[in-house]
Amino acid sequence: MTPKVLVVPVAFNEKIKLSNVIERFLRSRMRPQADYLIVDDGSDDGTSEMIAEYKDKGVLTIKHPRRSGVGAAIRTGINYARTHGYEIIVIMAGNDKDNPEEIPQLLEPIVRDGFDLIQGSRYLGQVGSGGQMPFYRKLATRLHPWVFSLFTGRRLTDTTNGFRAIRLSIFNDARINLDQEWLDTYELEPYILWKVITLKYKFKETFVTKIYPPKKMGGYTKMIPFISWWSILKPLFYLRLGIKK
Repeated sequence: MTPKVLVVPVAFNEKIKLSNVIERFLRSRMRPQADYLIVDDGSDDGTSEMIAEYKDKGVLTIKHPRRSGVGAAIRTGINYARTHGYEIIVIMAGNDKDNPEEIPQLLEPIVRDGFDLIQGSRYLGQVGSGGQMPFYRKLATRLHPWVFSLFTGRRLTDTTNGFRAIRLSIFNDARINLDQEWLDTYELEPYILWKVITLKYKFKETFVTKIYPPKKMGGYTKMIPFISWWSILKPLFYLRLGIKK
């Protein structure tokens, strides 16, 4: 039996790039196999109006009344998926960095082999798959998995990549508590990954590409150097030291 899959891009003020994200999905082989929900994190640049133009093509959307953070947006997508009977959620970027044609690479190990979380990695041995990243991001995306691997004892290569598939039944585990305010921004994704690994759920990485659109298309990211990177590092220290659960 084919599992019920929901693909969820999250976006804030991505009118230009998100339109291409939607078009690429609608042209992809995944369109007949999954539903598509965009979580709009309080955009005010016309993103919401652009998304509405795709309603007749089956594109679903939830809009936060104000910007709440990427973690809060992912939580909204997970809650929607769980309450509407989906079995697997695929999280992907709303800024056109991820390729929807690679979604089956994330789904297959869950469906075929019983994995619980498949993490996309641009660093699994294929040259050039990381895209044209700014230098500081190259450093940061190498440092984070090194710390993560050190703290968990499990070798990982790309812990900051938001392209992943998750079996939703793991969130029935009371030890995974997404409803914590400190997870609202960039903390939620490493939190989920940490919990999956340390609670011994079935996990692995799989190769995916990463595209960095030209700066003229709206920049590489909305992450703020140092501030945002502390947001994705601090869950590792909080959880390792028992400060947070």
